[in-house]
Amino acid sequence: MSLDFSPSREPMTDISLAGMTDIVLLLLIFFLLTSSFIPQMGIQVTLPEVDTSAPVDEQSITVALTKDGTYYVNGTPVAGSRLLEEIRAARTAQSTLIVRADQAATIEQFASVASAARALNMRILVATERSGRSP
Repeated sequence: MSLDFSPSREPMTDISLAGMTDIVLLLLIFFLLTSSFIPQMGIQVTLPEVDTSAPVDEQSITVALTKDGTYYVNGTPVAGSRLLEEIRAARTAQSTLIVRADQAATIEQFASVASAARALNMRILVATERSGRSP
C-alpha cells in the first residue's frame, strides 16, 4: 500500500474579485460619508490665525478683502463705492455676512464692510484659520 500525495485536481488559477470590489465600494462610501468638505473660495486671501473658531452658516453672504484693496461680494469684484448696493442685491434671507479679509487688508476696508453690514442690520463674522493648520 503506497500513499499518493500528488494532487488529483488542477490548482485554482482564477481568483474571484467580487468580494474585494464589495469591500472597496464600502470603504469608498464610508470615507465619503465621514469626510468633511470645506468649500474653498476662489479669491486667494491669507486669513489671520486664531486659537479657536466657530462654524460658519451656509446661508450667508461672503465678502472677501484682498491685500491690494479689492472687494469681492460672493466672488464677484465690486468697487468700494458700490459695496452697500451689491451686498443689498446679493442678500435674500441671509442675516449673516462673512468677511474673508487678507492679513494685509486695511482696517479702512473692514470698516467699510462693517458699516454696510450694519446699515443692512446683518451680523458680521470674520473668517480665520486655526493656529497650526496650513491653508
